[in-house]
Amino acid sequence: MANYKKKRCKYLIVMGCLVQRYYEDLIKLIPEVDLFIKIDEYDHLWDKIEDLIKRDVVEKSKTKISNKITEIPQMPMFCEEEFLDRTITTGSNFAYLKIGEGCSNYCTYCAIPYIRGPFISRKKEEILEEAKGLAKKGIKELIIIAQDTTKYGIDLYGESKLSDLLEELTKIEGIKWIRFLYSYPEGITDELIQTVANNDKIAKYFDIPIQHISDKILKRMNRKTTKNNIEELLEKIRANIPDVTLRTSLIVGFPGETKEDFEELLNFVKKAKFDKLGAFMYSKEDGTPASRLKEQIHPMTKKSRYNKIMKLQKEISKQNEQQLLGRELEILIEDMSFDRKYYVGRSYMDVPEIDGVAYIKNNTDKNLIGQYI
Repeated sequence: MANYKKKRCKYLIVMGCLVQRYYEDLIKLIPEVDLFIKIDEYDHLWDKIEDLIKRDVVEKSKTKISNKITEIPQMPMFCEEEFLDRTITTGSNFAYLKIGEGCSNYCTYCAIPYIRGPFISRKKEEILEEAKGLAKKGIKELIIIAQDTTKYGIDLYGESKLSDLLEELTKIEGIKWIRFLYSYPEGITDELIQTVANNDKIAKYFDIPIQHISDKILKRMNRKTTKNNIEELLEKIRANIPDVTLRTSLIVGFPGETKEDFEELLNFVKKAKFDKLGAFMYSKEDGTPASRLKEQIHPMTKKSRYNKIMKLQKEISKQNEQQLLGRELEILIEDMSFDRKYYVGRSYMDVPEIDGVAYIKNNTDKNLIGQYI
């Protein structure tokens, strides 16, 4: 991008997590950048850009524009500009609705708390107002997100209010589907399970990043749950919501993960039969406690363990999908194939761009995009 600036780009502005974490290094490494903006400066985004342009006009031939940050607000913070229009990048069918910022879990492998600060909830009134605005624009599906959605409301109201928030969102006219992502297992209460079970607008879908199943590894990760807790939770969700879709993510090759720990994880995956499962090979995050742990795992071992997990899950996914044969599902049509022979859509079981899609033969002259069929 710095090279591109020489030909076509007038200003190069860099913003986000990388700037928040490595600002001092970046201003030395990339002098071509005209302006660096940290996460906690988003509220001053337009002021900073306008100031850059004005100074460029007035002082272009005199002094180099300073990209130093003079005042750093307390982080994290929300700004009104951030929530003005989420449909620009997601299209007209669904939109992400952020209900919290930052994270207070401090898992030993993760840098997010050091970049984005502790978890802070948005006010319920503000979230509902944004959701109503999205519904008026024709958005049919709301995808509720935060680093850990189950923590919503604890800082504001003294207890988790995710269930209450979901109930309020279902009352908004025009919204057809609501789903929430990234719910840590220890935060999934009986109340939340019943809210999902009893409300037709809430997708029967839980995204539960468990990361591992070995109690030893969970403890080293600073996770707040155990193997027993996880197994009981999955059993309870499936007992209360028979058609539920369960998704998880795992980390293989975490420091200290023995052959026995991995076999325990493999056996658990075989038994749990998740509908959706993603695995990651552990990688060091600069400045995190796990990066300083001894017993780091060899890259080839990590790769081998990753391949075994994904090979097993491939078979499980195939078995799960075979069970769908003969079932009728409601599909949100979002697109057409390039040859226009098929419509492309999703069921309640699929998050956009993460999970799968459904192809439906185009046997009609009608435009079905945006319709539920």
